[in-house]
Amino acid sequence: MANFSAADVKKLREKTGAGMMDAKKALTEADGDIEAAVDALRAKGLATAQKKSSRTAAEGLVGVAVEGTKGTAVEVNSETDFVAKNDKFQEFVRKVTKVALAMGEDDVEALKTADYPDGGTVADKLTDNVATIGENQQIRRMKTVSVSSGSVVSYMHNAAAEGLGKIGVLVALESDLGADVLEPFGKQLAMHIASMFPQALDADGLDPEVIERERAIAKEKAAESGKPENVQDKMVDGAIKKFAKENALLSQMFVLDNKITVEEAVAKFAKENGGTAKLTDYVRFQLGEGIEKEESDFAAEVAAAVGG
Repeated sequence: MANFSAADVKKLREKTGAGMMDAKKALTEADGDIEAAVDALRAKGLATAQKKSSRTAAEGLVGVAVEGTKGTAVEVNSETDFVAKNDKFQEFVRKVTKVALAMGEDDVEALKTADYPDGGTVADKLTDNVATIGENQQIRRMKTVSVSSGSVVSYMHNAAAEGLGKIGVLVALESDLGADVLEPFGKQLAMHIASMFPQALDADGLDPEVIERERAIAKEKAAESGKPENVQDKMVDGAIKKFAKENALLSQMFVLDNKITVEEAVAKFAKENGGTAKLTDYVRFQLGEGIEKEESDFAAEVAAAVGG
């Protein structure tokens, strides 16, 4: 008996773009384990290189705030998109982001115990919001970046309000150039980050577990080629280098000039403006990234309620 449902097949197809029969076969072979099925499909060339975080469905808002040479991004989740449009919720996310910016440390639990501008703690206000709005809300994550000189530039893709939206980006540019010069270029870098979804600043920063997973997939693909073992080893090494280049920000090809990398674009910008500049850190928060939201069948729920 199969250890998966039609909903699992649908989820696997959404993650990979694989056909119905290929998805069913992969789930059968993986005994219903969706992640193992994703890897199996990718090894056979039947799935995209990585699952798209844009498919996640958790709601809420990402907030970004910058002051001087420091910036912070915070993600606050809610159950529905309707709440994300609520003025009270938006005000909460905006104020919490500013509280997080003042803290200067990436600690969600510490943020919850911090003083809220209107009195009480952030946790108190969060509890009050849940009771008033009638929907569960959680502060999920935060990250602060800073430079000793230069600029931290923020960007919000498809902003819901000032500093609020679903994809928030911060770019830390260490530089001797003025903020007025850095701001336009920082926005270009931020838009690149929003669209290209880098997983780390450079290859050394990539998650070792992710690299090992990619290596295992590359080995399986190489083995299926039937080529000599030494050739297979080179194929695997090449695949890992390609993955690192495409997923580390500095080595990605710059979206506004696909003949140079992001690192080269920064060097070119500095030279053209007669100063120094280095991209030292970044934040890219996409709402609901990595969260699996349970999907419900509304028609079935109504039918069950009526039948009950």
